[in-house]
Amino acid sequence: MSAGFHGALAGMRVVDLTRVLAGPLCTQTLADHGADVVKVEPPAGDETRKLGPPHDLSGNAAYFLALNRGKRSISLDLSKPDAQDVLHRLLADADVLIENFVPGTMERWGIGFEQTLRERYPKLIYCAISGFGRDGPLGGLPGYDAVLQAMCGLMSINGDESIGAVKVGIPIVDHLTGYVALTGILMALHARGRTGTGQRVEATLFDSALSLLLPQASNWFTSQKEPELLGSAHPNIAPYDKFKAQGGDLFIGILNDGQFRRFCTHVGLDDLPVDERFVTNARRVDNRLALKQLMEAAIADIECGRLCDALMRAGVPAGPVNSVPSALEHPHTKHRDMVVHQGTYTGLRSPVRLSGTPGSPGRPPPGFAQDTDEILTQIGFATQEIESLHRTGAAPRP
Repeated sequence: MSAGFHGALAGMRVVDLTRVLAGPLCTQTLADHGADVVKVEPPAGDETRKLGPPHDLSGNAAYFLALNRGKRSISLDLSKPDAQDVLHRLLADADVLIENFVPGTMERWGIGFEQTLRERYPKLIYCAISGFGRDGPLGGLPGYDAVLQAMCGLMSINGDESIGAVKVGIPIVDHLTGYVALTGILMALHARGRTGTGQRVEATLFDSALSLLLPQASNWFTSQKEPELLGSAHPNIAPYDKFKAQGGDLFIGILNDGQFRRFCTHVGLDDLPVDERFVTNARRVDNRLALKQLMEAAIADIECGRLCDALMRAGVPAGPVNSVPSALEHPHTKHRDMVVHQGTYTGLRSPVRLSGTPGSPGRPPPGFAQDTDEILTQIGFATQEIESLHRTGAAPRP
């Protein structure tokens, strides 16, 4: 195996058994930074290939395109011994295996980490992603992002009294879990450099979702007061909220008294910083509704975009509430080179930036099993053996 470009992870070999979001996001980031990632899909394919519309001209859902750049694809039915032989050949020189099956699946096939792989491949980093982990009251059960948002309290603090609790508009738990897995893999690789041995890395949606309760969990531990629905406001900071201006909404994030004074000076509210209701952040939090009314009255006739620009340049963090297209077309998005264009493929660049070993987006996401014969040949299978794997369904054709 060989990566198509140089990066911090050039030479790293990754066997990716994951589907849907958290795992593929993790391995796409590895690929963007030089790792050679072989995506092993089940015969039915990664579910996200079908999670549309929209779809591209090849029939792949946009969801799949977002998560699988830079990988080569092969399909294996790992319940079959012949397919497991292919997996073992892939693992012979692999650094990382990452999977997100329901816990116990790899063991049922006889290829679990402690059961088989750790002894056979002592340097292997084995990363398991799951909803709840292997044990405990919920151990081994399946989990999805929105279900975890509900179970772990995230929905209970997102929304307002008029609409009640709502999920976050992106799969934020899956997204964070992908980065938790990435972090764990890189830590384990660093440890292997000292010890010479691999280890098992675990990332769960449950743990990741709970870790997002910042600062709400700490607020609860300290006060025993249950967090409330605050809309776009912050439980500990004011003014830190969405406000209406002329022609649109903006978010103003004021963290300290200096920023508050600068804001008030800019919009003609010079009396507010000495008003007893607003002299400290704690007082502003207690009187947030009255403060918001005064602020919105002061900015009602100021054009939203002009106000945001002026506040930022005055040292007051503020930004317009942009649509997704507006955010993607923003001049700073272009300056940061965050959108990747490769022929008919368009995607978002990895946010990880390294100066000495910069990453580079790999080739567009692969078609289902499109690299099967190339990969099988590369790991030593003869033409006749490859035909047999196709015929038995151990390695289905594209």
